Amino acid sequence: MSDTEKNAMSQNNSNDKFSLNDDRRVKVLSPGAMVAKRFFRNRIAVIGLVVLVLMFIFSFIGGAISPYGESQLFYRDNKQSQKYAGVKVNTELRYQQASKDAFPALAQAQFVLARGKKQTEFASGDTKYTYEEAGKDFYLIRKSGSTDPVAFAAIDTVTSSDGVTKLPFSFQVAALKAFTNEEKAFEEGGDSYQIESDGTVTKDGKPYAYASRYVLNAIMSDVTFSKEFKEELIADIDAGKKEFTFKEKNGEEAKYTIEFDAPSKAYIIKQTREQRVYDTYSSPSKKHLLGTDKNGMDMLTRLMYGGRVSLYIGFIVVFIETFIGMIMGGVSGYFGGWVDNLIMRIVDVFYCIPSIPIYIIIGAAMDALRVDPQIRMVYLMLILGFFGWPSITRLVRGQILTLREQEFMTAAEATGIKPINRIFRHLLPNVIPQLIVTCTMSLGGVILTEAVLSFLGLGVKFPFASWGNIINDVNNTYVLSNYLFIWVPAGVCLLLTVLAFNLVGDGLRDAFDPKMKR
Repeated sequence: MSDTEKNAMSQNNSNDKFSLNDDRRVKVLSPGAMVAKRFFRNRIAVIGLVVLVLMFIFSFIGGAISPYGESQLFYRDNKQSQKYAGVKVNTELRYQQASKDAFPALAQAQFVLARGKKQTEFASGDTKYTYEEAGKDFYLIRKSGSTDPVAFAAIDTVTSSDGVTKLPFSFQVAALKAFTNEEKAFEEGGDSYQIESDGTVTKDGKPYAYASRYVLNAIMSDVTFSKEFKEELIADIDAGKKEFTFKEKNGEEAKYTIEFDAPSKAYIIKQTREQRVYDTYSSPSKKHLLGTDKNGMDMLTRLMYGGRVSLYIGFIVVFIETFIGMIMGGVSGYFGGWVDNLIMRIVDVFYCIPSIPIYIIIGAAMDALRVDPQIRMVYLMLILGFFGWPSITRLVRGQILTLREQEFMTAAEATGIKPINRIFRHLLPNVIPQLIVTCTMSLGGVILTEAVLSFLGLGVKFPFASWGNIINDVNNTYVLSNYLFIWVPAGVCLLLTVLAFNLVGDGLRDAFDPKMKR
């Protein structure tokens, strides 16, 4: 082989070595692929994206597979001690008048003085009285010259068997006279009554009244006391017992506690009952991983559905404000002139409107009108979207003003394309990257705004859940400090979601920047 042939073969091999064949050809990336490559190179942005994906799974998939409903109530059996009755022990004389003002307070004081001096007559003003001891610790008081008593003084009292019916004065006198003299029967008003040693007055074999220095009053409504109950209770009080058990006629046993109230000098009888109550503020357990709230609902399930509502509101509000902002900004930037001035002045007016007071006024109005909670959420999204579009409008307008002077727009105008098509087919698509970044970062702000309004009671209402109104359940310092599982998980979810949207927005902003390295 000649030298010339060898040189030619060497040259061919060298060319093959440095040629761009299919194996060595540089792969050309699309603009979207380049943006994705830059984004995924940003580790912090990827972490934010992962957090968002987990939040979406938690809110939408977690809520769907949860064994509990959003507003499902849970109950527990609880022993509750309720005030059942009150027992007052008379240790001093009590007065009962035949009629109003028949024996005034001044006369009562004079009676005490006369009794202390063992005088049977006394006077109060121009009225003279006499009294007689009709029984043990029982005194009948009459006006001088009269046979009918105007009042009596006794330690014992007479009450009806039902504790409600008011007994006539004459009946009380007859019953106390028989009781204090240890009589077995008496007559009054043409009727015959029997009275036992414990003070039980019966008529035709049925309890009619009680005479005792123990005054038993029902605290709970629709409660009557049997003779046996009263006898056993008074016996236990005299014995100094702190607990009292009574067996009903149906065989059921009821347990009571006896507490002495020093200020009122009375015994408080409390009944212990097993009641089915809402399982409120239950601590985390296998059944409820994050416990229950003040309404007895599963906190984990409420948290899932709350995330769903918060994300729904965030995306819909951003869509509304972006839709309005793109149209207004596109028209303003493209046409300019008086159209631009008009739209920008409208934007300036919206910037001057105090949104928070408006939210408060609208929220109070919806509360007054009792708007349905579901309809209320729709109104909330419309209101937030309506007040959020001016910032999008300014962004789109600025981008349009820059793009409309570019060469491709000159070419589009030369071809006779209609202005509406120039805006929506050529200008706005070039604004999309900036809009994506802005909208992503705005999502966190919208979710945070909704949370604040719901926390203040102006946003999402019960029975629907959102992270904001879940935190609103912390309505006092006791719940705040003792039930961390009520508000901490919702606060953490809210923090992570808003932070993740901001991180993703920062990552997209850097990814869309053509000056970034590949």
